[in-house]
Amino acid sequence: MTAPASEAKLSCRNLWKVYGGAQSPLELARKKGADAAAETLRAEGAVVAAADVGFEVGVGEIFVIMGLSGSGKSTVVRCLSRLVEPSCGEVMLDGEDLLAAGDAELIRIRRHKMGMVFQNFGLLPHLNVRDNVAFPLKLQGANEERVREQTARVIELVGLDGREESFPRELSGGQQQRVGIARSLATEPDLWFLDEPFSALDPLIRRQMQDEFLRIQRMLRKSIVFITHDFLEALRIADRMAIMRDGKIVQTGAPEDLVLSPADDYVARFTNEVPRIRVLRARQIAAPPPQGTNAEHLPAVDGGKTLEEMLPALAENPAGVAVRGGAGELLGVATSSALIGKLAAQAAAHEGGAA
Repeated sequence: MTAPASEAKLSCRNLWKVYGGAQSPLELARKKGADAAAETLRAEGAVVAAADVGFEVGVGEIFVIMGLSGSGKSTVVRCLSRLVEPSCGEVMLDGEDLLAAGDAELIRIRRHKMGMVFQNFGLLPHLNVRDNVAFPLKLQGANEERVREQTARVIELVGLDGREESFPRELSGGQQQRVGIARSLATEPDLWFLDEPFSALDPLIRRQMQDEFLRIQRMLRKSIVFITHDFLEALRIADRMAIMRDGKIVQTGAPEDLVLSPADDYVARFTNEVPRIRVLRARQIAAPPPQGTNAEHLPAVDGGKTLEEMLPALAENPAGVAVRGGAGELLGVATSSALIGKLAAQAAAHEGGAA
């Protein structure tokens, strides 16, 4: 299991969800291993929706879970929030065992620590924007002043100020999704679950909502579990990601790790059409400055930028750009020729692997 870059906010270990089956999946896994346990349960007629799932989400991290339909990704996020009861395993939030929480405690956690956004917006049609957003605050029992102030703040945050009196039927799909996001943020949750929140939107609106999502995340730094089946969407938003197949996590890592170093043929096929220019980072083409070049006089780019993002800087600076790390340290100089060479090498490797 790949660890997050920061302190863990959420930890999920040995999580199983099995429909049917008479044997304990955890006991079977201890005796036979997780893969054999899943096969045994399926042979007995059980449906294994999640099989020995484990990962951690760091504070302020966007962790993306992706896979094809039926891979188990939505089941996992519902098990994390206990909208679906796991068969066994461990889910820890800030060191607190969510699976041991009683009904009253679980309600408290959901109302105060979790925010959830789903593909179907789930808005209350008889309430306007303001009242939809205020609804979870009222469930908390917040006083009228807090409800009013917090509702106004998150409505402004998602760009819907001026539409407070509108009803869901009067809003576009993108605007309805903004209401759903505002409602989930109103209680200021520590942990945010988003299950394919943009998949029902048109491509242009979807891109705009991704931009809006990233803007909000830069401001709020939530710990996020984001479900999608779209790899390009995952590339845009993920700090780390996991790919699922048949209820099991196949590989976890940074997006570029999954694309450039797939764990197996399934992951390789999944990432096959991803443009490498959207994955490779500036730090991967940084090299010692050419003789006679003073890197201190070159424009700087962050080493985490993708090659696609740094194209404008290279186009404007034929001598190259200085690539710097998070602390401002010089990692090297990136040039147009280095970028082209790296992409050519990746293309050759990709064609060789396909052959």
